[in-house]
Amino acid sequence: DYMQILFLGTSSMVPTKERNQSAVLVSYGSEGILVDCGEGTQRQLKIAGVKLTKITKILISHLHGDHVLGLPGMIQSMSSADYNDILNIYGPVGTKKFVENLFKTFLFDRKIEIQVRDIKSGRFSESDDLILEAQSLEHNVDTLGYSIIEKDKRKINLKFTKKLGIPDGPLLGKLQDGKNIVWKGKKINVDDATDIVKGKKATIISDTVPCKGADMLAKDSDLLISEATYASDLEDKSIEYGHMTSKQAAELANRTGSKKLVLTHFSARYKNTLKLEEDARDYFDDVLCAEDFMKINL
Repeated sequence: DYMQILFLGTSSMVPTKERNQSAVLVSYGSEGILVDCGEGTQRQLKIAGVKLTKITKILISHLHGDHVLGLPGMIQSMSSADYNDILNIYGPVGTKKFVENLFKTFLFDRKIEIQVRDIKSGRFSESDDLILEAQSLEHNVDTLGYSIIEKDKRKINLKFTKKLGIPDGPLLGKLQDGKNIVWKGKKINVDDATDIVKGKKATIISDTVPCKGADMLAKDSDLLISEATYASDLEDKSIEYGHMTSKQAAELANRTGSKKLVLTHFSARYKNTLKLEEDARDYFDDVLCAEDFMKINL
């Protein structure tokens, strides 16, 4: 399995003809993790050819409209799409109440099972393959950033096992699970027979000014997705509204040893993002400006 990141909305508060509001889908195996759900996200998924039933978790960064107004429509459509899973929604304190209020405000069938959890900083979900972590950011409302971390895996050193004649099957399975085995009366050490493959890490930094939480999350990310609402000549404006410039996002990537930076959440004032990208390149080499429907495989 590998992580695939699909950008569904890359504008900030106001959508444009080319850019929808905030949403990123991270797919890994059977998991579909949607980070934020701006208005129109369900239609973006349709255009991208992704079924709504693919979504297993929704992570909300904060409760500003451009990050959550797509939720009622999404839930309504999932209800009519024979969605059989439990939809897990996570977000900062107040998310649970917000979702309850949605059901009071809109009249629609609630056919799917939804579990909503208010979370704070730290690890909040773990499966066999993935760890999800959150940290508080600094915006003008409670805001969380998220890291999606693939667990390290053991890979069989086939050269070693073939040389010893160990057949495919349960013995190799045990080695892959990190256990020593006995083969033809001889103990085979798992560290000799396997190599550790480091898991990938994707981090999504939503609306924030530079802060400790962003640094903690972004550390050693293979992919850092960061808001960059303004170019650096508008730093005063970005501070006033609780946002980052593309320069500050690049400095964050540099500081945290991230491998690749993708900028997103652009102010509608920018007809193209060249200025933001050039700004960032002065401080970090591997930088891209996201576009709606852009895909990255990790």
